[in-house]
Amino acid sequence: MQPDTPTTDAAATAPFEVLVVCSGNICRSPMGEKVLQRAFDDAGLGGAVRVTSAGTGHWHVGQGAHHPAQRVLAEAGYPNDHVARQVDRPMVDGAGLVLAADRGHYRALRAMAADPSRVQLLRSFDPDADHDEVPDPYGYSDTAYREVLGMLLAAAPGIVDAVRAELP
Repeated sequence: MQPDTPTTDAAATAPFEVLVVCSGNICRSPMGEKVLQRAFDDAGLGGAVRVTSAGTGHWHVGQGAHHPAQRVLAEAGYPNDHVARQVDRPMVDGAGLVLAADRGHYRALRAMAADPSRVQLLRSFDPDADHDEVPDPYGYSDTAYREVLGMLLAAAPGIVDAVRAELP
């Protein structure tokens, strides 16, 4: 007879993953990753929720966040360390919630997902949003990145509430 050994269910102990996706994973999605992880941490859910990000394209894989994104994150008190990666099906299927920056990402991610209902537009969680997309600030001034930051901050409470409702 073998001694009693505790069994663990990896799915039960793994954190709930939120995946934020934009085009190249150097502007909107890394900003969303940092903003949302802080929001979950501030809500006391940091140990239960992990936020990651990726891009639909391969152009910037291995690079850091775009310099204006880094500046705006740092100015707002967020970390800006980041390494860009391209989204793939295992990332999408492994996430409990996939947040698309715009409708193009939304369509691509839903086509990739085993469970398309887990893919949502990021701004759909902001009840005061006047449109459902986070515009790409690439090539624009820091002001555009600050506007994106504001959109992310406005959506964060709704995202935290939605994920909290999914947690055991």
